[in-house]
Amino acid sequence: MKNNLYHISINDFKTETGFKSDFDLTYQIYGKPLHSAPIVLVSHALTGNSEVAGENGWWSGIIGKEKLINTDKYTVLSFDIPGNGYDTNPDKLIRNYKDFKPRDIAKIFGLGLDFLEIDKLHATIGPSLGGGIAWEMAVLFPNLMTHLIPLGSDWKTSDWIIAHNLTQEQILNNSSQPMHDARLMAMLFYRTPISFKYRFGRSMNEKLGIFNAESWLLHHGKIIQERFDLESYQLMNHLLTYIDITRGRGGFNEVAKSIKAKITQVVIDTDIFFVAEENEETTKILDELGIENELKEIKSMYGHDGFLIEFDQLEELLKDIFDA
Repeated sequence: MKNNLYHISINDFKTETGFKSDFDLTYQIYGKPLHSAPIVLVSHALTGNSEVAGENGWWSGIIGKEKLINTDKYTVLSFDIPGNGYDTNPDKLIRNYKDFKPRDIAKIFGLGLDFLEIDKLHATIGPSLGGGIAWEMAVLFPNLMTHLIPLGSDWKTSDWIIAHNLTQEQILNNSSQPMHDARLMAMLFYRTPISFKYRFGRSMNEKLGIFNAESWLLHHGKIIQERFDLESYQLMNHLLTYIDITRGRGGFNEVAKSIKAKITQVVIDTDIFFVAEENEETTKILDELGIENELKEIKSMYGHDGFLIEFDQLEELLKDIFDA
């Protein structure tokens, strides 16, 4: 049992496909006590979880004392996507993953906020899949957040990512080492050729007798296999395929007009997963609609994973939002 993990019972929740179930929504809180300071909601990425700060926090580079999201000034809240396996309870894994869409997760997060009696957020910030869920929350709950900050993300899944995720699903369903092998392929999209060149330079791992680029990939495959469940990976991959705030609602122009939060998109110039061109198109539309928004850019050799690495740039780009 994780000591800082709190639980909320969500009863009789019905997904958009009609599946009904009870859910145990887990979450963690960092910084100031709840309702004593402005609240920042962090929506986690595909292999992330609610442990966003502290010694093992996956985003501790920007969340903590005297960091971008200063825990001496803010209450930081993060929910676990149900079924992500962070609570290590196999009974809570979701095997019928195709019954879920990002909008369902956003609704469950909204129910969690209701339970905690939170009706206002200073910001909702999320990278990759987490950013897509944050977009959904901004549409579902227009008065909830002052700032919407999707990072290395978008309001819809591109055809490129849909194709990537189909390949991931095929590996997950057919490989003898499903998570290990799927992760090898995914890491090529999360990084860049130039980052491999500078990191490895065609060097060899003499102990293993293989290239260091190979040993690095195999290491990532081994790590994900050790800390993640197959059902969780299938669910997250599926959710990533179905990001789309316009589905069943009309065109983007119509849907975007309902968002009252200031939108700050952060792109990574070398991202070959969520490519910056898609966000530039979104910015153009938001500008034409007169919706308050900004597009900010991280310059990095690391590609999509820049949101996990370029903390100094993130602090500079977003300091105006978090200088409360």
